[in-house]
Amino acid sequence: MTSPAGPPPTGSGDAEGQRLKLLAVTACPTGIAHTYMAAEKLAQAAESRGIEMKVETQGSIGAENVLDDNDVKHADGIIVAADKDVDLSRFAGKRVLTVGVAEGIRHPERLIERVLSAPVHAEGGAPTAPATGGGKERSVGYKALMNGVSYMIPFVVVGGLLIAISLSLGGHTDPSGGLVIPKDSFWMDVNNIGVIGFTLMVPILSGYIAYAIGDRPALVPGMIGGWIANTGELYDSKAGAGFIGAIVTGFLAGYLVLWIKKVKVPKFAQPIMPIIVIPIVATTALGLFFIYVIGKPISWVFEHLTDWLSGMTGTSAILLGAILGLMIAFDMGGPVNKTAFLFGAGLIATGNQTVMGMCAAAIPVMPLGQGLATLIRKRLYTEQERETGLASLFMGCFGISEGAIPFAAARPAQVIPANMLGGAVAGAVAGVAGVEDAVPHGGPIVAVLGAVSGVPMFFVAVVIGSVVTALTTVALVDLGERKRRGEAGFGAGAGAAGLEPAPAGVPSGGGGGGAVVAQATVGGPETTAGAASSATAVADEAAVPEPSGSGGTSTEVLSGHLTEQTVKVGLEAGDKEAAIREMAELLARTGKVADLDELVATALRREAQGTTGLGEEIAIPHAKTDAVTEPVVGFARSAQGVEWGSLDGTKARLVFMIAVPEAAAGDEHLRILALLSRKLMDAGFRERLLDASDRSALLQVLREVE
Repeated sequence: MTSPAGPPPTGSGDAEGQRLKLLAVTACPTGIAHTYMAAEKLAQAAESRGIEMKVETQGSIGAENVLDDNDVKHADGIIVAADKDVDLSRFAGKRVLTVGVAEGIRHPERLIERVLSAPVHAEGGAPTAPATGGGKERSVGYKALMNGVSYMIPFVVVGGLLIAISLSLGGHTDPSGGLVIPKDSFWMDVNNIGVIGFTLMVPILSGYIAYAIGDRPALVPGMIGGWIANTGELYDSKAGAGFIGAIVTGFLAGYLVLWIKKVKVPKFAQPIMPIIVIPIVATTALGLFFIYVIGKPISWVFEHLTDWLSGMTGTSAILLGAILGLMIAFDMGGPVNKTAFLFGAGLIATGNQTVMGMCAAAIPVMPLGQGLATLIRKRLYTEQERETGLASLFMGCFGISEGAIPFAAARPAQVIPANMLGGAVAGAVAGVAGVEDAVPHGGPIVAVLGAVSGVPMFFVAVVIGSVVTALTTVALVDLGERKRRGEAGFGAGAGAAGLEPAPAGVPSGGGGGGAVVAQATVGGPETTAGAASSATAVADEAAVPEPSGSGGTSTEVLSGHLTEQTVKVGLEAGDKEAAIREMAELLARTGKVADLDELVATALRREAQGTTGLGEEIAIPHAKTDAVTEPVVGFARSAQGVEWGSLDGTKARLVFMIAVPEAAAGDEHLRILALLSRKLMDAGFRERLLDASDRSALLQVLREVE
């Protein structure tokens, strides 16, 4: 909420107070390079106009140069250049201009002029700055979903592993009660703790989706809405809506809170709106809406699915097994899954154990398949996802299908169809083989404990279904990543070339080279400079011996992470992907790169989140991955420039690449990124890098960073 303002307020009445005082906050959602470049640009623009400015940076390293109450009190205006949430409540009563981080880099002078006529931020107004501009950003819905998934994962892992451990060490089969842990035993207590983790999993997912959309007032309605969605008894259903219901309630709560915030209320009521009025109204409305409107159809679907399955018991075993597998795999604990499971469990008492056998084979397919997928194509997954994959494999062995929920919630369009296909295959194979299960549980654990007849075919069904799920997931996720990167796909001429770039040392593309960026400050005609640079590069590269062993060098920059081995005068690649591979090969000279392909893939995934082309002919691709054993930094200069999707439209001629192991991805690599970003804002420093004649001259200039 903003309101028009009169003349710009001034800080104080003394002589010093006559000097204009501005504040700024810069922030970007990935990395910190854009954060610091925007900060430096704004500070330079203010200094050139004789304006006093303090800039708070909110990067991955945390908030630095934080604005305190005294700063805000005496400020004449605040510029917020951010592509992520920034709390504006502390700026109430001040002129606030909110833009994307790209604007802070491109047009700092214009922002300084605009902030003097910006509207005053009202107390109780919108708590966050809108994410506008600043590169290739994910949608608000996607970021909200991923926020919920990231908070949910620890609950899935902790709850699932505790349940699995308690079942394996304290459980036994009981024909009347499935896989049973003795009451009042130590392992029952462990199991109960795990069940609490699983119970909280769904509300956490819903709550933090809502929080990402509507901020703190949305957290309570999101969590309570998720609990209601997962508690079928509240709307006369034998099964809750599971994680799919949690996603629905999370988005409903978030956008409901946003809508309520737009309602104008008297000034005296504004302070209590976010802590009392909004949470109560949103929670009540959402809860009743789910119970009376959404819950009834869920209950109806549950009842009619059960009746429909009852009518199919005399049909083909393959068809019934495939249908049950599809249902088991669809929502992993939701109403469709529970319908199939309870249908199979209910028939055990009648002496028909084959239906439960089909369900038991399908139950572990989702977590096993998703865990296997993270091992087959590691480059498609983040380190956190790979760790979750290992936990998912363990949970799958104990028939805990919820282990796959984090993957399904993060990539529903790819993961759910893959899960259903694998589940259908497993159920059909078990049906054909006549596998029987005497207890209402699934997964390899029931076979190990002797509750399954036809054990060999049971394992065949599980293995085939898991492999089908894994391969299908990998194919769909890989296809999605390619589309997101804008690749032409398999077999397209240009796209294929981009996927397999020429190795370093072999020019990519035809001879003449394109036009060089006009701002390049090298002596003589552009074409002559480019040719001279290339010739120097060839001679320079030939003069450098390949490292042997650890290969220490005499010249080190940036705490020794950038050395003579990782500096290249002439970058030969003609496109971004080829350039990243060439830079990775440069880093590999040090012997610190364990997996070149994984390093390239991680850097490209980072590019997919938002370009690392920072403008001013600069690009700083970076990767956090265990494909490198130690932090390492490389630098290369391109004569023609590489199209990098930079904020100002310039091609990248100065390319730095930073790679650090996942375990070491703390402040060190962020410190390097911040140092580079700030130093590269110095036009003289950039000119010296472009003018340096050989590697030694480049290293001499690069020492200025420290």
